[in-house]
Amino acid sequence: MSAVSTPPVTPTPARRDAEATKAAILKAARHLLARHAHADITLKAVAERAGVSPPLILKYFGNKDTLFARVMSFETDAAALLAAPLDELGAHMVSHVLVSQSEQGADPLLRIVFAPLHGEQGDILRANFRTQVTDRLTDRLSGPDAGLRAELAVATLLGLGVMYGIARGTEVRASTVDALVDRYAPAVQAHLTP
Repeated sequence: MSAVSTPPVTPTPARRDAEATKAAILKAARHLLARHAHADITLKAVAERAGVSPPLILKYFGNKDTLFARVMSFETDAAALLAAPLDELGAHMVSHVLVSQSEQGADPLLRIVFAPLHGEQGDILRANFRTQVTDRLTDRLSGPDAGLRAELAVATLLGLGVMYGIARGTEVRASTVDALVDRYAPAVQAHLTP
């Protein structure tokens, strides 16, 4: 009686999902942009942080300028940040900032804090932030001083983001997202409601 032999199974290399790879590259570039001047960031550093090769970054983004044009955009982040009815927007925005930082290791707004590090690219970052975040929020508000109220609401969120993600306040980080939303959202909502 002879044993039936089967050829060994050769595992095929796992193919990385293109969208997940692009997201990892963008996340790595955002992380580095929040800590280093744009001119000091290399594609090699982005690739190492993302766990990919530099040629893969070139495949998906073409060059460093194209990659950082995407990183300096707040369009996608603003859409998610503002995706709630106006009467619930303060709570949504606070929750979104905290969940982004605590669970996703990213922040939808904090890149703007580092604009002064980036020279001319900092001007691009500021212009994008203004049009894609604060102007977009202003357009949703009614009543007097809508632009001022939008900027104050965003400033309030940035303060929370800085305390949570950069200063790493021990009490803030020890609190649950729900507890922080309950305590902090009314301050944001007060700027949104005339």
